Amino acid sequence: MIQLERLRPDHAPALLAFERANRAYFAASIPDRGDGYFARFDERHAALLAEQADGLIAFHVLVDGSGAVLGRVNLVDIADGAAELGYRIAERAAGRGLATTAVREVCALAADGYGLAELRAVTTLDNAGSRSVLTRNGFVPTGELVVDGRAGLSYARKLVPGGGGPVG
Repeated sequence: MIQLERLRPDHAPALLAFERANRAYFAASIPDRGDGYFARFDERHAALLAEQADGLIAFHVLVDGSGAVLGRVNLVDIADGAAELGYRIAERAAGRGLATTAVREVCALAADGYGLAELRAVTTLDNAGSRSVLTRNGFVPTGELVVDGRAGLSYARKLVPGGGGPVG
């Protein structure tokens, strides 16, 4: 069974394994985290958990029955009732609808658990899978931009507590 869990200290080993195993896969569609991310992972993980405790971010992992991380869905820059959404799914789990389901769950959490009214997201034009996840979850394009030298789109979604579904 795959579950969405709020990031905890004990997720660190599985999260690091997930990031290492999928580094090249992720770098094909989003900017690489760089060697420093891996070299200082434990330090960074602790800092992110502190930010999460302060309500500045909300990180979530998708874990399978063995505790392996299959994906993550993050809310960053939480302020004034809004946040930026980011997500990534392991290569071995891609194409199974996990991103769509996890983003849907985090949208509900953002509205009902975190009291947010809007989420924003960004993806490149060549990342059809990510664009599809966003539109399936009620995000609408709000403008063009450049992401790591590549053409991209910004998206937004209004949230309604208890609404679950997208709002126009």
